[in-house]
Amino acid sequence: MYFVKALGLIVLLCGWAAASRASKRCPGYIATRITETENGFTALLKINGQPCDKYGQDIASLTLSVRFDTSNRLHVHISDTEKTQYQIPQWIVPLDEGVGADKRHRSLEFTHTHDKTNGFGFRVQRDGEAIFDTTGHVLVFEDQYLELTSKVAVDANIYGLGESPNWFRRNPDNTTITLWNRDAADPFGENVYGSHAVYMELRSESAKFHGCYLHNSHGMDVVLAPGTVQYRVLGGTLDLYIFSGPTALDVIDQYTQLVGRPARIPYWALGFHNCRYGYTSVREVNQVIANYSRARIPLEAAWTDIEYMDKTRDFTFDAVNYPVSEMKKQLDALHSRGQKMVLITDPAIHVDDAYGTFVRGRDQDVFIKNADGSLYVGQVWPGYTVFPDWFAANTSEWWSDELRRYFDTLSIDGMWIDMNEPASFCTGSCGSNRPINEIPARLSTASHRFINTTNRMLVPPYAINNPEPELSDKTVETTAVHATGVAEYHVHNLYGHMESRATRDFLLAYRRNQRPFILSRSTFAGSGALASHWTGDNSASWTDLHVSIASVFDFGVFGIPMVGADICGFYGNATEELCARWMELGAFYPFARSHNAKGYAPQEPYRWASVAKATRRALRVRYALLAYMYSTYQDAVDHGWPVARPLVFEFPSTHFAANDKQMLIGCCILVSPVLTKGARSVDAVFPPGRWYDWYTHAHVDGHNAMVTLDAPLEHINVHIRGGCIVPTQRPEMTTTQVRQNDYELVVATHANGTAVGQLYVDDGESFDMRHRWVDFSYDANVLYVAPRSGTMHVERPVASLVLLGVVGVRTVSVNGVRVECSIAVTPNSVVVTGLNIDLNTKSRIIVS
Repeated sequence: MYFVKALGLIVLLCGWAAASRASKRCPGYIATRITETENGFTALLKINGQPCDKYGQDIASLTLSVRFDTSNRLHVHISDTEKTQYQIPQWIVPLDEGVGADKRHRSLEFTHTHDKTNGFGFRVQRDGEAIFDTTGHVLVFEDQYLELTSKVAVDANIYGLGESPNWFRRNPDNTTITLWNRDAADPFGENVYGSHAVYMELRSESAKFHGCYLHNSHGMDVVLAPGTVQYRVLGGTLDLYIFSGPTALDVIDQYTQLVGRPARIPYWALGFHNCRYGYTSVREVNQVIANYSRARIPLEAAWTDIEYMDKTRDFTFDAVNYPVSEMKKQLDALHSRGQKMVLITDPAIHVDDAYGTFVRGRDQDVFIKNADGSLYVGQVWPGYTVFPDWFAANTSEWWSDELRRYFDTLSIDGMWIDMNEPASFCTGSCGSNRPINEIPARLSTASHRFINTTNRMLVPPYAINNPEPELSDKTVETTAVHATGVAEYHVHNLYGHMESRATRDFLLAYRRNQRPFILSRSTFAGSGALASHWTGDNSASWTDLHVSIASVFDFGVFGIPMVGADICGFYGNATEELCARWMELGAFYPFARSHNAKGYAPQEPYRWASVAKATRRALRVRYALLAYMYSTYQDAVDHGWPVARPLVFEFPSTHFAANDKQMLIGCCILVSPVLTKGARSVDAVFPPGRWYDWYTHAHVDGHNAMVTLDAPLEHINVHIRGGCIVPTQRPEMTTTQVRQNDYELVVATHANGTAVGQLYVDDGESFDMRHRWVDFSYDANVLYVAPRSGTMHVERPVASLVLLGVVGVRTVSVNGVRVECSIAVTPNSVVVTGLNIDLNTKSRIIVS
């Protein structure tokens, strides 16, 4: 009770102090010494009066650098002239500098002003419209507090900023989005595992998007209020990039050009995955694998959580329940059926003199330290643990060596890196001065330590909206020191990103010319170039089912398109109905995996007849669409475009601005899931154009109106957009089997009788591979097949066509020669089978 009262008093006093500071009027800055450069200009910003020291010490002299990196990207950097503020090194997040753009080739315009009250401000315009405008708002630049405010529309359509479970369109009225990586079970509206200071805004009047990214690793609040967006940052510099768009896909293209394009994935990653925290033995996992097969539900990869480890220590195996010999048998059996194995790894290393990984790391000096030079010792699953210091010279080599030993023992197919915010169950170096092999009690429910408010690195003057009592709670303490001398305070949000880089570097060296698959919980800007992501420890609730769509959309904005949520929920007992609906939706996540926690009812889809049926039905659609999804993912590799998209990205209108209840896969497949308990229908919005039911081929003419669709428990509504040609293959139990089947083109014509599509093919495994892009177009009863680029020989031909919106077909000719084929006419489609259209050469197919 004393602790609670003391903590309350501290919060009250800190709140009073913060309010006092916030009431201070800051002088702003004045621009001097303006110097033109080849692609912009620089200036000196001098403080415009007496320092206010709002939440730190005002920095009197700043440097402004304005550079037009490309025709559609502007870089505005406000930094301290003395260069003492922390900035993210280029080797951690390599940023594209751009070739520069002269005045003739710029889509953006930069101007700056000065007023007596607020000092320096600047405005960025696109086609005369201000898209970032700080004028009229004072700039605050202190050692531990930066404040920058820009005007936005009063009811702004803002997307991005996170990671925070929330609705996709951020509430523009008095909403605070906090960036501080945190191990938390997906609480709505709070900061969780990753940090992404990028947003895009849709202007309602122009129907155009633009974007902004703040390159800064410190904790921060981004505050949305009517008419403004305000950054409140705990240090560093104001390193801004502004993207002109004007489409949503353009903004994401421009952003990922800067921070890194999404990594290539192995084809098998698009299959369906299963995991559970709580499988007690390799025998139980074997039974789960067999049960999937018996239920005729596709399973691409079997995952195992920390139970496989010896005492939950990295790179070890439980000799009784998961002996290496049996794990090897499981891996061989999976591979014999074209399936894969993925195991979990955490960054925290158990402190134990008998544990080789710890001993070798200690001897090579690779762990984070306390300020006094001793090892920083937190607590995670094995007990007292140390944490790899990715800044230390030897850490990558040590990490690679430990992974090599691990992979030499069991050559798994993918890596799942978890708890890498990094998570710790105690606050501070709780294992310091403890016996080295001591196994502590779980401290996660222990009383909190006394908060030292005099240490500004532990308790900065400005308190971001992190729900924990301290920034250091549930993670490494902010005063911990890295090998370069930088405090954890400055680089906390980079930890998971840096682990992803070290892990990817190992896999690229260990399996040369083979695409790694890495799934990381913690991410930062540019992490999409290194790893995929799942949305963490959600709950088995209808709200979390809905929020999962928004979270998938968020990571599309963040440049991490290979993303999904734990299907049926991680915590809690999923009901049969909820799991059926979640399996239907999850079948269309880019990354589709069922996963739940121990202590709750198992929820593999075969455990209920209705869920098994729903899963088979939905996965048949997914596996039929694998070629289309893989082609869409290649657009992500080339341009950063998300695989799963909100309707507003394709139809930029206020009609769809807040729609996160439906999901587009690419631009052609619309998924309308049931998100409400007890519902047997769904209200779906159809944008203008023609939309064809996947199953019946009946069409709906969209007019931005709501249409009520039947949705029995085992059914999810899927529609094909008119004007699209979608390549499909017959679904099977594994992705390898699907790829061995011939192609079927679904030609879904627009009302004017036209359609276009594409197909990307490569070996699905390597980097140094041949590929083939093939374009399809349909007009006036003629289908054109035209290889666009690449030299790969596509083995499988187009064997059939499904023509939607086409009538009166009696004959088919290919390149002027009539072919013998079967033509089946239904009320809603024409199906042509018995074809053999080579995808390696141009073809002209006439249906008449």
